[in-house]
Order: sequence, then C-alpha cells, then structure tokens
Amino acid sequence: MSKLLKKNNTWLITGCAGFIGSNLLEYLLLNNQRVVGIDNFSTGYQSNLDQVKESVGNTKWKNLSFLDADLRDLNKCLALLNRIKGGLNFDFILHQAAIGSVPRSIKDPIFTHENNVDVFVNILEIARSLSIPKLVYASSSSVYGDEVTLPKREQKIGKLLSPYAATKYINEIYADIYSSVYNISITGLRYFNVFGPRQDPGGPYAAVIPKWIQAFIDNSGVIINGDGKTTRDFCYIDNVVQANIRSALINQPNHLVHNIAFGERTSLEELTLIIIDNLRRVGIRSNYEIRYGDFREGDIRHSLADISSARENIGYLPEYDLSNGMKKYIDWYIKN
Repeated sequence: MSKLLKKNNTWLITGCAGFIGSNLLEYLLLNNQRVVGIDNFSTGYQSNLDQVKESVGNTKWKNLSFLDADLRDLNKCLALLNRIKGGLNFDFILHQAAIGSVPRSIKDPIFTHENNVDVFVNILEIARSLSIPKLVYASSSSVYGDEVTLPKREQKIGKLLSPYAATKYINEIYADIYSSVYNISITGLRYFNVFGPRQDPGGPYAAVIPKWIQAFIDNSGVIINGDGKTTRDFCYIDNVVQANIRSALINQPNHLVHNIAFGERTSLEELTLIIIDNLRRVGIRSNYEIRYGDFREGDIRHSLADISSARENIGYLPEYDLSNGMKKYIDWYIKN
C-alpha cells in the first residue's frame, strides 16, 4: 500500500496520541509524509507518541509537528494551525479524536456530545476555513442500532441504542451537509471492533481484547457480558490504517460512508479461546478463568459487516483476519 504514497503530502491527524491515531501517525511518518498532529491527551498518551518516535527514528520524527490542543476550542485550534501552516498546504485530514465507549456515553451524554459532535463540526469548519480538500473521519458500527439484518449494509440502520451511537450518526449527517454545501470531499469509516498495538487495556471503558489479554496475564480471569454468544466483527488495526489512507487518496467529490471490518463474525466465547491459545503460545501461565455477567446496557447483540462498498469504492482489501491479527498483536503486547 505504501506505493499509493507517491509524493510527500501534508496530513492533519486528530487524536494522534490515541490508539488509531498513533498507528496512522506511525505509518505516515515511515512513508516520508509530513504530519501535523493534534491531541489533548484526554484519551491519548505521551507513551504512544514515544513508541512511534522509537519506531520511525529521529529523522522521520522531525516530519511531525505536534499541537497539544483541545479541539473544542475552534478559534485556538485555527490560530495554531494557521501559525504552523505558513506556506504549507494541508492535503488531508484524518479525524480520529473522539470519546468512545457506549457505557461512558450513557453515564455522561453531554461530555460525549461535546467531544464527538461539537468537535466534529469544528473539524468541518477547519477543513472549510483552511481549504483542505479531503476529510476522512471515524464513524462507528454503533449507528446500526437495533437493525438485526446481517451483514450490516451502509444504507440500512435501525433505532440507535446509545448517546455514543447518536453522536456518530449526527456526524454523518453533518458530513453530508458540509460536503454538498461547501464542496468538500468527505469519507466516513464505520469501524467495527478495532484492535491492535497501543490500545489501552486499563480503565473502566477499556476495549474487550486488550482488557481480557491483561486480565489473563494478571491471572484475574475475564467476565463475559451476557451468555458469550454475542458476536462481533473484529478488525485488526492495519486494516483500518489501509482504509484511511485509501479513502484519503481516492478522488471522490461527495460524501460516502463505508463499513471497515474484516467481514467475519466471532462470538465472545470464541474470542476468549483465540486469546488463550495465543497467550499459551508465548508461554503465559494463567488459570484462564472465564466468568459470566449481565448483558451490557446499550450493546447490540450481533454484528457483521458487508465490506463490499469499501472494496468497490476505495479498493479496501483487509489483510488480517482475527487469528492473524491476534497473533501479531499479542506478540507486540508481550514485547512491550
């Protein structure tokens, strides 16, 4: 895919110290791109940036201009970007900054709205004000709500089940409006259960895969919410990086939304067995205890993506299924 980056472009990455943002940052710097990154460390970490610096080396690291800023403050962010811009023209925005987690949005919907909707409108205004021709943004499979049809297709959504899902769907509406009114090329990516290096295993809202890996390593066992038959379409981070880069480089004049996943369904019980097999492979000793708890409020029961739109429109071909991605991830996790 690096062949797609035939020239040195300038990329603005929001949330660049977070999980997905730092992986995008690493890929772009390794491929000799100039990056301006924004993060306020609300969910991102300096350690993620430190790991990227170690990976790319000092010379390529100099192609990053980092801004410690809160995207809720549009005027401040515009001033900083105008100052750093100088004679520089931004080619692309990869907008990853957000407050994730369905349970957190149920607990604090206002905070989620401010950081997901207000910030997204500010990003659209930044694209408009600085004449940035292409915006790619993170949406979510949560917008499908209670729609039971499998696989999930972009045109058919159900009743939304959480404030988080509402924020992501509102963003898609705003993107459609800004694209048509202000002539900005915008692509939304509905992520399905992304996992991989630098995903935070700690805290009450940690994603299930790093949380369970760490729980098994700590010998504390895992708790499956529900009966274990709930299914998800797990997507390794390298697939997501590919989708973002391809979306940015495809010349498309309007607003499109694509599912980004692998296209396979795995139950939570099956997921625990894949994690256990990989931890045993690298020599982790644990009791590997599995317990069951209540279903989690706001969660959908089954999830499986139809990825044909991404394949046909941006040439998306995911390279890592759950098994291969998990092997690569756990090798990284143990090493780091």
